[in-house]
Formats: sequence, C-alpha cells, structure tokens
Amino acid sequence: MKKYLLFFLLSLSRALFSQADCSTALTVCGNSDITYSPSGIGAVNENLGGCLTTGEHNSIWYKITIATGGTLTFDLVPSDPDADYDWAVYGPNVNCGNLGAPIRCNAATVIGVGASTGLNMTSTITSAAGGSLTPYCKYLDVLPGQTYYLYIDNWVDVFNPTMAPFSLTWGGTATLASPFTNPNIQTQPFTPPGAPAANPADPREIIICQNPAVFDFSTLTAGILNGNSNFQITYHTSQNNALSGANPILTPQTVNMALTYYYSIHYQDPADPNNPINSCRQTGAFKFKQGNITGNNVTLYSCNNNNAGTATFNLTSAAVFADPTATKKYYNTLNDLNAGINEITNPAAFVSAEGIIYVKITSQYGCIAVAEITLKFYPVVIVAEATLRSCFIESNPSTASFNLTTAPVTAQTGTKTYFPSLADAQNNTNAISNPANYIASNGVVFIRVTNENGCFAIAKVNLVVLPPVYSNVLQDKIICMEDKTTLDAGPGFTAYEWSTGGTTQTISNVGVGTYWVKLKTGDCTTLQTVKIYASEQPVISSVDIANTTVTINATGGTGPYSYSTDGINWQESNVLTNIPRGDHHIFVKDAYDCDPIDITIVVPNLVNVITPNGDGVNDIIDYSALGNKQNLIFNIFDRYGNKIFQADKMNGYQWNGTTGGKKVPTGTYWYSVTWNENDKKNTLIKYSGWVMVKNRD
Repeated sequence: MKKYLLFFLLSLSRALFSQADCSTALTVCGNSDITYSPSGIGAVNENLGGCLTTGEHNSIWYKITIATGGTLTFDLVPSDPDADYDWAVYGPNVNCGNLGAPIRCNAATVIGVGASTGLNMTSTITSAAGGSLTPYCKYLDVLPGQTYYLYIDNWVDVFNPTMAPFSLTWGGTATLASPFTNPNIQTQPFTPPGAPAANPADPREIIICQNPAVFDFSTLTAGILNGNSNFQITYHTSQNNALSGANPILTPQTVNMALTYYYSIHYQDPADPNNPINSCRQTGAFKFKQGNITGNNVTLYSCNNNNAGTATFNLTSAAVFADPTATKKYYNTLNDLNAGINEITNPAAFVSAEGIIYVKITSQYGCIAVAEITLKFYPVVIVAEATLRSCFIESNPSTASFNLTTAPVTAQTGTKTYFPSLADAQNNTNAISNPANYIASNGVVFIRVTNENGCFAIAKVNLVVLPPVYSNVLQDKIICMEDKTTLDAGPGFTAYEWSTGGTTQTISNVGVGTYWVKLKTGDCTTLQTVKIYASEQPVISSVDIANTTVTINATGGTGPYSYSTDGINWQESNVLTNIPRGDHHIFVKDAYDCDPIDITIVVPNLVNVITPNGDGVNDIIDYSALGNKQNLIFNIFDRYGNKIFQADKMNGYQWNGTTGGKKVPTGTYWYSVTWNENDKKNTLIKYSGWVMVKNRD
C-alpha cells in the first residue's frame, strides 16, 4: 500500500503533540521490555534517510548503549494489528547532528494479523522499503560500549487512522547497559509507593487522609529508593514525561484523585556525568486514594445488675468503624485522647457508670477519626422483697412446702431463677431445682430475675411456716366406761371437721375412744387428736376378816373409795362391822362414781374353844367347807407367833389340837385362814381368830 503524507495531519500532530527528538532520545535501560504510545513528533522533523522518505508521523527516539557484545534483535508488536509501524537503526557511535544512513531500516506494510516487525536471526535483508511485505531485517552484531539510535514511527493518515501503543522486546546474545541490572549499582530492590489496587493491573494507591490534600511528592523518595545511592527520582503527570524526565513536579501541590501520577528513577554516575546509563529511567505509576475516615458515634448498653450503679461494657463491640484492620484506642476524656494518655486498658470488660467514652480510630493507612461511645444502662429490673407463708407439713411441723414461683417480686416479664443464698444468686450457682415445691423451715430464699437484655436483679423472699394451731380447750377426758360425754374444740376456728362427721365446735354423746378434729385457721388445717379414757376401776386386792369385822383393801381407780354391802348404802370407811356369818356381797366404787365392782366373801363360823378329848364335841377346828377356794391355807400359831400346824387338803383343813402327833398344851392359840376367791381378780381373803385348846391328860 502506498503511503500518503498529508500536510494537514502532519502540521496538526506537530501542533498538538511534543515528542522526543533524536537529541532527547529516551535511553533504553538494559534488556527490559518497553511499552509506549507515540503521538506526534518532536520539535524537529528529522532527516531520516534510508527507507524512510516521508518524514516523521507519530514517532519516538531511543538511545541504546551496549553492555556486552553479541547479536541484538527486537520485536516491535502493536497492540492493534491495524497499526503500521516503521523503524530505523543508526550507528554505531553517531550523533544526532550527523546520523548518516540507517544501518537497518524497515517501512514494510505490516497491517493485519502478525503486524509485528523488527530484527531477527533469520532475515537476511538490512532494509525494506515502503510497500514491502518483509517486516523483519537481519540482526545486528554489536560490541561493548557502542551506542545506537532507534527511531520508531506509527504511520497514520486518513487511509490508516489507527493509533495504538507498541511493546518492544529485546533479544539476541548482547546485553544493553543499565544501572538497574548492575548489582554493584542497584544494591537493593526499589520499593514502589502505596499499596496494590483491588485490580493488580491498576496503578498502586497512595492513601491520603484529607481531601483536597496538598502533597509533597518528595516524601515518597526515600521509601522508593530503599537505600540505593546515586539514584534520583522525579515525579510526573504523564508516562511519557516520566520516561523522558520532562516536566517534573517540583513543589508540593494539590493532588487530583482521578489522575494517574508517575515516578521516574534514573542513575547519576558520580564519576561520569556523561555516562550514557545516566539517562536510563525506570518508571512506575501510582494514584491517590481518599483515605479519610469517619467514626460512628454509638450508644452502648449494658446491665446495671442489681442496681449496683455500674455495668460492665465491652467497648470493643461498639461499631464505631467497620474496617477490622483499623486500630482503636479508648479514653475517658477527649483531652486524654488528644494527649495520648490514660488509655483504657481493659476495653472488653470496662466497668463504668453511665457516661461517654472517646475512641481514637486509626486506619491501616494512618488516617485518624474520633468517635464517641455513649454508655447507657438498660432499664433496670425492678424487684421487691416478698413474703411467702405456707402451712406446716404434718409429718414435720417445723417445715412447709413453698411454691416460690408465686412470690410477687416483680411486675415485669423475665426469667426467674431461685437460690438458697444471696451469694448463690449473685454467682448464679446452686439453683433450686424444685421451686414449685420447696420444702423449708422459716428462713429466706433469693430470686434472680433476668430480663430480655440479660440484666438481672435479686429479690429477697421471706419464708414463714404457719405452725399448727391447736385448741387449748380440747383435752383428753376420763369417764366411766358406760358413760357418754361432750367434746368441745373451743371457739376461734373457721371450720371444724370431726372424725364422727360433725362440723360444729362441739360433738355430744361420745363414749370411750380416740377421736380427731380438723381445725381450720385461714388456709391451714390442724389435726388434733383427743382421747376419752374409761376410768380405771378400783380393785379389791384383799379382804381381812376378823370375827364379824371385815376390812376391805382396795387399789387402783381414783380415790376416795366408797364401800357398801348392798350397793345402796355407802360408807367411806373400808371397815365393815357386824357382818354375820355366811356369804356376803361387798361393793366398792371410786371417785368417778362408776358402776361399782363387787365380790362375794364368806365369813366363816367362829370357833373359839376346842376340847380334843374324843367325845365328839368340839374336838377339832374344821374349815373343810372352804376346800373349794383357791390356795386355801389354814395355819396355827402359838402365842409367840411360831407356826405349829398347817392344815391343808391332806388333813382335810382340820386341826385337832396336836402338833407332830402330840397334844399341845392347854392354852390360847392363834390361827389364820387365807384363800383366793373364785372371782375375776382372785381376791385374797384373810380370816384370823383365836382358839382356846383344852387338853386333858
């Protein structure tokens, strides 16, 4: 394709763009890749020569210095295949005022797929004229210290309007001079400023804390150089200026957040100011990002538990700033925050009354904001002391069953937990497991009331055991077995329930036995037992009979006793006189005047003289008529009280005035007869008397 030069376009590009000339050629630093987008020409439309006959269009000049000899190739690849790049190499060791003809030149038409051009190891040509289809020329053999100029031009006119940057990649065995690849010059890696952007392909970001901000770019220099000496850095507002070092930013200025800035690093040989590598530049891009932060004022609530006047606040939970990488410091006063003193050291468990805490927030980029945390108490749980009264447990009257859940300690909603002591309530330990049926004596328990915010208060509950209330009127009674009586529980009770079914204060016509009554006082009922005993009947323990006098000996029952021989006429004396011989009833009753007990006694015939002479008249004392009595004993005693004879069943309960088969001397002798009556009590009967024994020799 024939290339056309339009004077109008050329003039316009000169007017709009100022680009490098040969005299200001960009130095190629080492074998690093180059990316550039030429637009327009420099101040001078150079005399190019060789295959380039139409002058400059959109051009850039590079100066190349050889570090080690060998072969040199390059690939020039447009970003758009419709771009048409021409190029020429001049040298070695020429100057811009006298470049001479290019030693390699290529104006081939390389539009379309595979639009790259350059030097390679396979081509044999050294020049390709316009319209040629051969994009590559033969490599260069180069020597150390040689310098070359590379001219690159993007042909653009109305027939070829494509503007596109190119990438330039070096090849071959030779190396290009650069201070950036010499470890004796660059001893440390440079550190790019800022932080990587969210998209790694975007420029790095420098965070600033004010907007608008006046920024001193020189403050970045030491960090970028990272200790490398003899390097200098300039800052620019365009990449092309950074590559050439033109129009550096020399003073602090207000930065533009939308603009991309560039830094340019170049070496300054302290021994040789004309060293070609002094013109090598390494560039980087960065932007400014607004980093100023604003804290959120937050109100933080906690529990004023048990109305203590303080609460424990977790200041770190206050959402004063969302970024978790930020650091926060907490202070009691704004003055402390500004002075950096008296920092709160336990923000996660800060005990305080209500008030305001100040937070200094520092972002990961060093931007600072201040926020306030207002400390407030949740509404307190309101509780009141209560008293529970419960009726005694019958099996253990000192205790009662209390339903603690009914204690009116609060009108607010919440969870209640029950504890036997204040310490347990405060520590939330040893909770009562059966609060609805809590067995206890008089004392106290504590209820911990917790609301929906987790706040609690503790209420004291007094436990009062209502003791049994007994009737002091109702007493056990003693009555005669055959009698009836009235039981009276006394007044003052709200209800009565007797074991007989009665529901009144008294019940009548009740006999001997055990009874109970349920006495109701308020809500409590006391079971009281009462017994009606049968009076103990007196017992005739023995009867002494002497001639016609009968002495009754009674025991048991309740004295005084009354005695009678007919059950009608009674006397208080137990001595009955003038009782004739024969069988008699004896009656005895005690002070209860119950039905009397009675026994039957026998008053034997009295024998006072025996004459045991065998005439059949008064020869013996004979008590065989009493032989049917129990334990009948008949004894004879001399006047000294010595028993000389005992009559029993063997001798027919008779005595004939002898002892040991011999007649006793004439005299007076005493005798006694004892037996047990055949009654329920086997009453002992004693009969005594004397007898005159007249024995004739």
